[in-house]
Amino acid sequence: MAVLLWSTLGYGQVLRPEWRKIGSAAVEFSLASPATGAVEQVWFAADGSRLFARAAGRTFVTADFENWESANRFAGGPSMEPASTARLPESGALVVTSPADPGRVYALGQQLYRSEDAGRSWVNLTQNRTASVVGTGQHSLAVSPADRDQLVLANDYGVWRSLDGGLSWVGLNETLPNLMVRRILATPDGAAGARVETAALGVLELPPGGTAWFPAVAARQTVDTEQLAQYSRTIGAEISAIGAAGPTVYAGSRDGRIWVSLDRGTTFRASRTETAGPVESLYVDPVEPRVALAALAGDGAPHVLRTTSSGSLWDDLTGDLPDTAVHGITADRSAGAVYIATNQGVFLAHTDLENATVPVVNWVSLSATLPAAPARDVRLNPAGVQVYAALDGYGVYATAAPHRLWGLKLVSAADYAARPAAPGSLVSVVGGQVSSASGGTMMYPVLSASDRESQIQVPFEAVGPNVALSLETNAGRVTVGLPVEPVAPAIFVSHDGVPMLYDADSGLPIDARNTAHSNARIQILATGLGKVRPDWPTNEPAPPQNPPAVVAAVRVYLDGSPLTVASATLAPGYVGFYLVEAQLPAITNLGTSELYLTADGQESNKVQIVVEQ
Repeated sequence: MAVLLWSTLGYGQVLRPEWRKIGSAAVEFSLASPATGAVEQVWFAADGSRLFARAAGRTFVTADFENWESANRFAGGPSMEPASTARLPESGALVVTSPADPGRVYALGQQLYRSEDAGRSWVNLTQNRTASVVGTGQHSLAVSPADRDQLVLANDYGVWRSLDGGLSWVGLNETLPNLMVRRILATPDGAAGARVETAALGVLELPPGGTAWFPAVAARQTVDTEQLAQYSRTIGAEISAIGAAGPTVYAGSRDGRIWVSLDRGTTFRASRTETAGPVESLYVDPVEPRVALAALAGDGAPHVLRTTSSGSLWDDLTGDLPDTAVHGITADRSAGAVYIATNQGVFLAHTDLENATVPVVNWVSLSATLPAAPARDVRLNPAGVQVYAALDGYGVYATAAPHRLWGLKLVSAADYAARPAAPGSLVSVVGGQVSSASGGTMMYPVLSASDRESQIQVPFEAVGPNVALSLETNAGRVTVGLPVEPVAPAIFVSHDGVPMLYDADSGLPIDARNTAHSNARIQILATGLGKVRPDWPTNEPAPPQNPPAVVAAVRVYLDGSPLTVASATLAPGYVGFYLVEAQLPAITNLGTSELYLTADGQESNKVQIVVEQ
């Protein structure tokens, strides 16, 4: 784990970012297996025991044909020999032979072909009806020196292996670090999963809890390519980055200049006229758009800029950052936290984002436990408690946002969203270890506590609309405001958006491996449903038999249609959890659906559920 000494920020603490992989490095394209980006060349070791692949200027090797590791000391391998044949199976196809298989001739085009009679007749090895089972654009073929029926193919969609001379294929892409994510467009949030923009595969989506990325539907491919072109024409410069909040739009150019519009991009004024490296990314505070940050690439130039005055003045926040290109930037203005994605990984700094103070900025690397690869983008989730990073070739990683150790934040324990609490509900205090909590004369039980996060229960007797919550923490006493409403429903989900839904009959969790079925009973774990009848003590597990029922009227909706709710009670054996049981209809839309509940008309977060017949 990474050990970060925070003495430069006056905390003297050790931070340990625990990064986790979000999805794999492969994409589901309805091919023989998940795919990845283009691979230029593949070749076997002389004895056939290892396989090499060359992609995007990097070389990887596998010995078990499943796990890949870096092998950059190999710049390339032997090429197959060009050959001439009686005819081509496809216009423009490259015809080659292999020393390991001299009796056969292969042709690489949109498909892969084999001939055993010098090209007078050809067999298509990859065709499935009119498409290809491995994708198109074949670049390289390797034949094992130990077995001429073992073929490995490199194409626009990755690496593919056949053990039967091309009759069947399987991908070797799920651990190949070749997913070139360029921008994180959205982080997991409720029923929506992560969404990214890639260098060659367009916009991809990762469903909540999913392991493979999918091409985004056309309506969701919201990349700003057209807007970049439009602003380039309006401004008269090559615009490389855009950031906007409300009517305020910032635009940065390839030569480091920045413009600002206060009328949603209709007109622009010059904001920063100095030239430098290209502006790669712009962050605009969604609440205070006068505050913006710019990330710049280039050598020896300013790499991080700040404005707190709608672009009237830009300050250099590069500080002690190594001279490295910065590709992505995000921030938490209230905490003064700035995250950047660079060629040397992910960095964090603390600075004033409210006032035009003279910046003295110290950067701390967060990449000790990440793969050694350039970081292309960084983004905080909507609640500001999780940070996501896109690494060249390796996909997306996430961790608890380290800056939360600078100050506490109250969020829903269900989905880490900043929403009001309700009597009996669970609240997470992110950023510190809480030993006790009280609001006025009322104690708020601390159910669990660590140096990063603590969980407390709101007493059933609590009333709002606001509570001054006094917290005893490892850094002393802190008072924070807690909005309290009669109900504030929320369905529990994991950090990756997987909802806590269960099959009522089997007790198994409902997920991609164990889908729900028509006419089945499902159970939903939630919090924030408010008071129960009969009254129940705070910090007391609900009884296994006849648990107290929710007083509020609870409804459950599937794709907007109401379900029959069998019960809504405290969850037996748990503190602060509620259990709602609902009946799926006998006839329903199959596939992925949207599920949410209401309590006295107040809506919860929306989650995904997969329903099969």
